[in-house]
Amino acid sequence: MTSVKGAVALVTGGRRGLGRAYVEALIRHGAVKVYATARQPASSEDPRIVAETLDVTDAESVRSLAERTGDVDIVVNNAGVLIAGPLLTAAPEDVRSIFEANVFGALRVAQAYAPILARNGGGALVNMHSVFSWASGAGAYGASKAALWSLTNSLRLELAGQDTHVLGVHAGFIDTEMVTAIKAPKISPELVAERVMEALVAGQDEVLVDDVTEQAKAALCGPAAQLALGRLRG
Repeated sequence: MTSVKGAVALVTGGRRGLGRAYVEALIRHGAVKVYATARQPASSEDPRIVAETLDVTDAESVRSLAERTGDVDIVVNNAGVLIAGPLLTAAPEDVRSIFEANVFGALRVAQAYAPILARNGGGALVNMHSVFSWASGAGAYGASKAALWSLTNSLRLELAGQDTHVLGVHAGFIDTEMVTAIKAPKISPELVAERVMEALVAGQDEVLVDDVTEQAKAALCGPAAQLALGRLRG
């Protein structure tokens, strides 16, 4: 169980979309300070929100930020990229870029902040997955989110000894700029952030935000063909 009230939090990719919703939800639930990070951060009129520069694909950027933010209790690994397209025609550099941000970037942040969380009593690490951690049809993006899910499950075991709560978040399409061109039912980023706050306080290991995500996880027990997103919607 993690108390948000009175905590200091850090959100990667915290400038807009889901990241901004996380920042606002943390403040709403009582966080005393939230570091809202981005490659090009935007300042806030709220003194509790501190804009910081962070590129999760750059090890030095992650290390430098960790040195400046040693008071963090909650880390939300939200930063990521989406480059659409099938695997068979994907450019190798695009696949590498996706994994560099979505997998290795999240791991860099976890490695940098694990000692800080330990010193501050344990705290929490939140990793943003996707329905495509389980559902098929999202090319390299889905593969990266599946890898992040596996990474999160291992980090949960490794961080248990220092009392760090590790929460994995799965959701379908979220109504942000990243998926503007995708024509599909979407949920609000505010709903996702609120569900995550509830899951933190409840001490959950995993939160499935919407119905399609619950269907995807249930489908893991059946034939692999059932994991196509179209079948889940049906």
